[in-house]
Amino acid sequence: MIPRIVDPFSKATAGIKGMYAVEAAVAASLDKTVLHLVKLRASQINGCAYCLHMHAKAARADGETEMRIYLLDAWRESTLYSARERAALAWTEALTDVASTGAPDEDYALVEAAFDETERVNLTLAIGAINLWNRLQVGLRAVHPPEGSNGHAA
Repeated sequence: MIPRIVDPFSKATAGIKGMYAVEAAVAASLDKTVLHLVKLRASQINGCAYCLHMHAKAARADGETEMRIYLLDAWRESTLYSARERAALAWTEALTDVASTGAPDEDYALVEAAFDETERVNLTLAIGAINLWNRLQVGLRAVHPPEGSNGHAA
């Protein structure tokens, strides 16, 4: 794959800086495990190899297990995820495909039961942010770095 724009991070620095500010704000409200799962699941749905590469490495560095990463696409059938993680994953799927799902009340009820209001807003922002990062990387045909190197953190 050939990138459409090389290093888009240097081309729109104000926008990228704003995205990093959103990332920092949600990271202060939500635990790393939930954020890693949300970022990985949205990136799976959106087919973003760049973000999958980056977030799988980050999740492993923060102690996430290989098996939970492998089974993430089948989280509904696995017993490896907590009720809180399941709520976040359901909300991630609903909002990542919001045109089709309409953000169902059933999924929101799960999030409402597992997260306080501030966390729900920050979770929703985190889902929106990873979807924007995915669209930036997929749309501009970003190529993930070779194994063993680090890319930009999102």
